[in-house]
Amino acid sequence: MNAALRNPIAVAVAAIVLLFVAGSTFANVPETAQAVITRFGQPVRTVNAYRQGEEFGRTGAGLIARMPFVEQIHWIDKRILSLDMKSEQVLSTDQYRLQVDAFARYRIVDPLRMYRSAGTEARLGDQLKPILASAIRNELGKRPFAALLSAERGQMMGHIKTALNSAAQQYGAEVIDVRIKRTDLPEGTPLTSAFQRMASAREQEATSIRAQGSKTAQIIRAEAEAEAAKTYADAYGKDPEFYDFYRAMQSYRTTFAGEGLPANAEQGRSSVVLSPDNDYLRQFRGKK
Repeated sequence: MNAALRNPIAVAVAAIVLLFVAGSTFANVPETAQAVITRFGQPVRTVNAYRQGEEFGRTGAGLIARMPFVEQIHWIDKRILSLDMKSEQVLSTDQYRLQVDAFARYRIVDPLRMYRSAGTEARLGDQLKPILASAIRNELGKRPFAALLSAERGQMMGHIKTALNSAAQQYGAEVIDVRIKRTDLPEGTPLTSAFQRMASAREQEATSIRAQGSKTAQIIRAEAEAEAAKTYADAYGKDPEFYDFYRAMQSYRTTFAGEGLPANAEQGRSSVVLSPDNDYLRQFRGKK
């Protein structure tokens, strides 16, 4: 004890060495991370690896020991990670050049495979970005621009997710979701031309609908007039005298009372002079 007090520098150095060795031996693995332990650069085991359905607090997280100065820890995130794709130009089947901005959500489920194939999370993201862009180009290149605005959008996202997940499994990752944030037409002449083509297409569609409506209206009107003529003819055949009387009363109402004329027609300014025996007034004479 007295020797140690006489040489405090040696005690301090020993304490520092002891702390350094302890720091190189023990490590705390958090719940949000998984670790790959390597020995001389070769992976030997994993700690707190992802397991589907595991409960928080009941994982392999906590204090671990390793061989100091021989084994190293490589930390890998256990949480859901984001992959943002740079804006890509895609050509649709109707020849629209689209600027597509998309993102994906994924999780590393096999840290050992990920370490062997990519090494780090950053490299993994760099590997997945071109795969995501290729999957989007392949899928959108099979469909017209209008499909992005319809119910087919969900089906397209499913196909893109399947293609990306198939590639991500080779890196020990699992794709959870893929979404297109926005799809725009390029600024300038392509955008103006696209709008003009869309406006022209809508005008042609409107013209076609109006022509079809006019045709249908004419057919309905002709059928109604034919039905009315048939009804009149049937009525005339059953009682010619009543039919003649009814038609005469309608004519009198229009001629003398002005009913049935347009609202802007002038009434009461014309005079008609007829002899009593005029055939037009036969209904006033009664039957003889």
